[in-house]
Amino acid sequence: MDARKLGFPYRAVLTGASGGIGAAIARQLAPRCALLILVGRRLDALEALRQELQPCAVHLVCGDLSEPDTLARIESVARGLGGINLLVNNAGVSDFHAFASQSPEVIGQLLATNLLAPMLLTRRLIPLLAAAPAAQIVNVGSVFGQIGFPGFAAYCAAKAGLAGFTQALRRELADSSVEVRHFAPRATRTPINSAAVSAMNRALGTAEDTPQQVAAALLRFLEATAWQRTLGAKERFFVLLNKLLPALPDQAIRGQLPIIRKYLPK
Repeated sequence: MDARKLGFPYRAVLTGASGGIGAAIARQLAPRCALLILVGRRLDALEALRQELQPCAVHLVCGDLSEPDTLARIESVARGLGGINLLVNNAGVSDFHAFASQSPEVIGQLLATNLLAPMLLTRRLIPLLAAAPAAQIVNVGSVFGQIGFPGFAAYCAAKAGLAGFTQALRRELADSSVEVRHFAPRATRTPINSAAVSAMNRALGTAEDTPQQVAAALLRFLEATAWQRTLGAKERFFVLLNKLLPALPDQAIRGQLPIIRKYLPK
């Protein structure tokens, strides 16, 4: 299947556009777009990005995706502009913390932003996507949605839920014109990571990508046909190992616990 059959040129909604990975995706996606709707929580960052992306037809929706009004405004803008053929659910938040002492409010925010918001936005936009001759929904997950890791229990739960939602919806829409796909970055150098997480990654020797590398990989994914992609050969190996022989990752991660606990917030 060629790129045009997957909806190229794109009429896209991109969430999390004011963040590191989101802005990088916007820069690489814009030349392939007839229309780009950027969604984020920081208007100044969105406005600066729109100026940078000229002459692409860029429209902005600033708001919190956990608020129904924000979802309604995204739908209204997309409908008013004549519809879309690509939704990239990229927005996400993280919190590195021992689960037993993590606040219920933060746990709720992690689930609301990383799982419930993309589900509800997708539900609103499916009619517009289905009206296009070919369309894509791409849910940006994480390798932590496939390998549970200490300090990220709620985040891992949300991203695992997003992966499950993607697979189920892909099967539900299998006889439609809408492709539903899952893209999972590994550790990435963005402000979503606290200083403690960055220090822990260095201590553990965790490989990290730049936002530009992640964006380039996502663009290649958009124009291919596989329904899922996890970045990093080593990470893909451990995902497979985690499925087939989970006791081995259990043992390896247990050995890392002293280092992980060194960086957990007190």
